[in-house]
Formats: sequence, structure tokens, C-alpha cells
Amino acid sequence: MNTFFRFFYEFISVFFDGLFSAFKGFFTGIKNMFNFGEYSKIINSYKDSFNGGEKVFVVITVIILVIIVLIVAFLIFLFIRKLVRKVNTNLSKDQLLNEIANLNDQVNKLMKEKDEIMAMKVSQLGLNPEEENNQEESEKAEEPVDEGDPSIRFPKLVAIDEAYANYQIKKYDNNFTLAELIENFRCFAASQLHLYYDNSILRPFFGGLACGKLIILQGISGTGKTSLAYAWGKFVSQDSCVASVEPSWRDKSDFLGYFNEFTKKFNETKALGEIYTSTFDDDVHTIILDEMNLARVEYYFADFLSILEMPSRDEWIVDLVSSGWPNDPKKVINGRLKLPGNIWYIGTINNDDSTFMVTDKVYDRAMPIDINIKVEPFKCREQDAVNINASFLDSLFLEAADKFPVSDKGLKDVEEIDNYVIEHFRISFGNRIMKQLNVFVPVYVACGGKEIDAIDYFIAKKILRKFGQLSVALIRDEIDPFIAYLNKKFGKGVMKECIADLQNIKKSV
Repeated sequence: MNTFFRFFYEFISVFFDGLFSAFKGFFTGIKNMFNFGEYSKIINSYKDSFNGGEKVFVVITVIILVIIVLIVAFLIFLFIRKLVRKVNTNLSKDQLLNEIANLNDQVNKLMKEKDEIMAMKVSQLGLNPEEENNQEESEKAEEPVDEGDPSIRFPKLVAIDEAYANYQIKKYDNNFTLAELIENFRCFAASQLHLYYDNSILRPFFGGLACGKLIILQGISGTGKTSLAYAWGKFVSQDSCVASVEPSWRDKSDFLGYFNEFTKKFNETKALGEIYTSTFDDDVHTIILDEMNLARVEYYFADFLSILEMPSRDEWIVDLVSSGWPNDPKKVINGRLKLPGNIWYIGTINNDDSTFMVTDKVYDRAMPIDINIKVEPFKCREQDAVNINASFLDSLFLEAADKFPVSDKGLKDVEEIDNYVIEHFRISFGNRIMKQLNVFVPVYVACGGKEIDAIDYFIAKKILRKFGQLSVALIRDEIDPFIAYLNKKFGKGVMKECIADLQNIKKSV
């Protein structure tokens, strides 16, 4: 066995020499470990000296060494592959972060451009060159928001905090009535913006402002839905914020923004900035949800539909993030923001093949206003924009409810219409709609309208609209008797809005 032990020593020493060399020089060691020529030379020099038993041990030794070499080779392969993957992963993360940052910049840029284009439809109307230059200078003077501090995830809202740090709520000397306010708005739009509206549109519009915080302006394209909402913002000296709805909107993060886990920043939308700004003052603010039914309203606006129904404004709280940070905006408490009561949301919709149908859940909580006519230009006195407190506007609505409550006859007529609709169309309306009726009608009357016209408009837009859910073929024979009932009860043609909507439903068969 001495011969074998000498062989074993010399044979194995080749491997260990290579292994030790690996620590001195990796590549040299690798070369030595896999020096198969040296292994073969040693075997050839000893093969004639082996007896039968030693040859068996030689074979076993070679096999064991081959296995060890293969294991070492496999471990080296795993190490190199892991190293390469780690390098690629780090590169991929950096590339992904850069791509996300670039995409965010592009999206913000495109949204800003789109909002500016949309706003230009009305915002530049009636401005003289001097005002345009002043507007451009104010835009240039606006300082960029510092988004570099990693501890600040709401940089735009924090900037609003700083801008309003010493702000005192302004109390304007408002002493006009609703009738005067609507006339002032009408003349302002005509004289300053060259936009013309009839009282038959403005009275329901003001009634809608009184009913709740969500108004829907609907009608054929080009009749001035967006311009009405934008003109209102100009009139109250607080430009409306245009939030252009995208078909991809699925939840409130598309409307308000979302927390980016990569950048550790909250992507704040223009709408969120407007909502946050309105928490500091008592002015009238407006957000326009332009083409709001390009996406499903009950998806991206779901939280607001529920929150704005809460009886107490202390419960008007929306979640932005799951928890608070020390440097969060001062009015974002534990990741939550209380919605102010001085902001209205005005949506515009077009009903065509490219849009979604607005559901009952949305319509029941909003006041729909139909704008299907274009008013011919008319002359009106010069009227400047006004400063108005939202609290004063709310007080005008409350005053109207006290001064012009729905008459007992009016309530009885509505009840009878409700019974008729239940009996013949199996449709009813609940307490929410009756509550809105008791606000809408007084404001409509305070704006210079008649009670019967207000009831007619309200029933047409809030009740008869529900007929769209029914099979028109099945209710067609009931429409003419319903029109005859309205003419008999109220006088021929008095309920003109209801009759017009019923006739349109009949034509759609």
C-alpha cells in the first residue's frame, strides 16, 4: 500500500496546490485545479506499479476527485450567476426608477398642458392684452415647489401651508339677494366673457348649488357646459380648477393623487391642491370634472359621493395615506384630510358611445342640469367679478328656504305625481330626493322663478330621468296618458319640461 499512498499524496497534492493557489491568484488557481494534463501524467507514471487492489482505489480516487471538481465548478458557476443577477437587478432598479420619474414628469406635463388648453376655452375670453400680460407675469413669478426634501411627501401642499401661514379669512361686505346675484352673474358673463345664458338655465344652476356639492351639466356638445362652470369661477374671483377625467380612472387616486413607493412622494393632483387651498379661506371654490363619464363616476368619485352625504361636515374626511409623517401638511392629520364646505364639484357629461352611463347612485346625489340650447347674444350692463363668502352664499340658500318654502299645494301635487308614477311605471323616489326638492324649489323661486316651474324642472330631471332604466317599448303606451294627466292637473303645457322629456322618451323607441 506504500505505493498507493505515495500516489495518493502526489495526486491529491495537485488539487490542493491548485486550491491554495486560488487564494493567491484566482485565475491561476482555477487553471491548476483543472490541469487534467498533470493528473494524467501522474497516473501514467504510476500505472505499471499498481497491483490489483490498488487499481481499484485509484479508480475510486479519480471518481471522488472528479466529483469534487464538478462541485467546485458548480459552486463557482452559482457564485458568478448570483453576482451577475445582483448587478443586473441593481441596474434594473435604477433604470426603473429613472423610467418612472420620466413617466411621472411626462404625465404631469401632459395633464398640465391639457388642463391649460381646456381652461383657455373660457379663461382668456374677455381679457384685454394688459390683463393677459399680467396673467403671464404672475405665472412666471410662481416659484417652483422644492421636492428635494425626502422627509416631505406632500411638497405642493406644504408650499400651500407656507403661502397661507399668515392668511386671515376675508369677510366681504356681501349684501345682495339671490335675484340680484343671478342677474349680476348673467351680466358678467355677457359683458366680460361674451357668454350668454338664459335664466331658465341659471335658476336651476343656483338651485343645484343649494341642493348639494355635486352638480351635473349635461347636454349636446357645444352648448356651453364647461364654459358655464368656468364662468362661475371667474365671476366669484376664484378660477375654477379643471380636472379632465381620463378613461383610465378607476379610484380616488386618479382624482386626488397617490403615494409613490419608489420616490416616497405623494403625486398631488391639481384637484387636491384646490381642495387643500379652499380649507384656508371662506371663498367659493369650484372643481370642474370635465367629461366626467369618460370613466365610471361611481369608481373614482365613490368616496366623495358617500362623504358629501354625511349630515355633519365634521365627518367629511377623506383618506390620502395610511398614516402620518412628522412633516405632513398641517391639515393632513394622520394621513386624512377634512373636506371643506366651500367647494363645489361640477361635472360635465356627454351621452354618446364613448362614455359610460351615469348610474342612479350618482344622479340621486347630484343635481342634473340640462343645457341643450344656445342663447343668442344680448346686450347687458357692465358687471365686474365679485368677491363672495361661501358662508354668505349658504345663508342666502337658507334664507330662501325660510322665505319661499314649498307650498302645501305643491307638496300635495308632488305626492300625487309620485303615486301616479308608482302605479303606472313602478318607480318611486325617497327621502333624499324630497329633501333636495325642499331646497331646490325655494332657491329657484328666490332667483325670480315660479314654484310650478321649479317643481316641473325638478321632477323632469330627477324623477322622469329614471324612465331610462325601463324598457321603453313596455312603457310607451303609458306615456301619452301621463302627458294627458299632467295637462289636466296643471293646465295644458304648464309642465313643459316633464312633457318634453316624456315625448323624447317616446321618440327613442
